[in-house]
Amino acid sequence: MARNTVDPAAKTPLTLLGLGAMGAALARTWLAAGHPLTIWNRTPARAEPLAAEGAAVAATAAEAVAANRLLVVCLLDDASVGAALDGVDLTGKDVVNLVTGTPGQARARAEWARARGARYLDGGIMAVPPMIGVAAAGPYVFYSGSPALFEEHRATLAVPAGTTWVGEDDGFAALHDVALLSAMYGMFAGVAHAFALIREEAVAPAGLAPLLTSWITAMSGSVARTAEQLESGDYTRDVVSNLAMQVAGTPTFLRTAEEQGVSPELIDPYFRLMRRRLAEGGGDEDLTGVIDLLRGAARP
Repeated sequence: MARNTVDPAAKTPLTLLGLGAMGAALARTWLAAGHPLTIWNRTPARAEPLAAEGAAVAATAAEAVAANRLLVVCLLDDASVGAALDGVDLTGKDVVNLVTGTPGQARARAEWARARGARYLDGGIMAVPPMIGVAAAGPYVFYSGSPALFEEHRATLAVPAGTTWVGEDDGFAALHDVALLSAMYGMFAGVAHAFALIREEAVAPAGLAPLLTSWITAMSGSVARTAEQLESGDYTRDVVSNLAMQVAGTPTFLRTAEEQGVSPELIDPYFRLMRRRLAEGGGDEDLTGVIDLLRGAARP
């Protein structure tokens, strides 16, 4: 990646802990944009290519943290953050934690950082490493925590990926991150089941793929309707296919899976929730009532 010729003195210096695939991608975008960057990784060899691109390599995490006020953490998990920063002086530091974790872990880590004299932002990266630094690919990061900290460093944080503020609650970035990724895995599960159904037939996966893509895209319009129903509390609002009708059709899907020798374990749990909601009297509703079952709530 070409180096930016902008005077480094005009760019916010920062420290990055963690040089896995994501960390290395972040590092390269900051270096290319002219930000003075200090890096540290538990495995020193991973720092060598970035040193050749202009990064300063610290021998220890403590040395890296001491180098700059802005500290970005991109390690494996929450436990690795605690291990790397154990005993490190964080007084006056601005900690931006991009480790994927739970909302509870983010809130606890925020308290941990503040107790050590630091300000804290939690982040949830909505991108894979090849998207980082490529604006056209649409990468972005959810941020939550100190609003003042976010505004102060927003321009620097926006260099590798767009920034989306989701609130002062330290756990909200992680919550949004996991919510979106959970929906993604649900989609992957449906796609896996669809491909499994045709696997032993004279149906080319490459032929089914564009049909799946267009169908999933068309069905994504239901997301906004679900949100509106949740906010209004009226699950019968703008219903296209009610729950009773959809439950009546589920035996066809299960029987098809049986005929094709495909396990129903990816779709049957959802069908069971649909049947439960119907049994509770939700036949005229959309599928939105399933959400209340997941929360353990009684039918409104």
